[in-house]
Amino acid sequence: MSLSLIALCLWVLIAAVVAMLPMRLQYPPGVLLLILVPFGLVWIAADHGLGYAGAGFLAFVSMFRNPLIYFWRRARGQIPEVPQ
Repeated sequence: MSLSLIALCLWVLIAAVVAMLPMRLQYPPGVLLLILVPFGLVWIAADHGLGYAGAGFLAFVSMFRNPLIYFWRRARGQIPEVPQ
């Protein structure tokens, strides 16, 4: 197994741990995970090809769908409701 796959597997485990935190504690590590994922997907694509990177992208979108929807609505000028 390559280092890129190991690193992204660790990213998934860290994301699962962050998801178990209370909502107010999820924001700082969650934003960091959102920032790091493009670099990881490019790394996977360079090592293994676009198929694996595409699968990783689908997993990322599945795990982070609510924050991505929030940022999409903010970018469109809407004011989305933030969960407490």
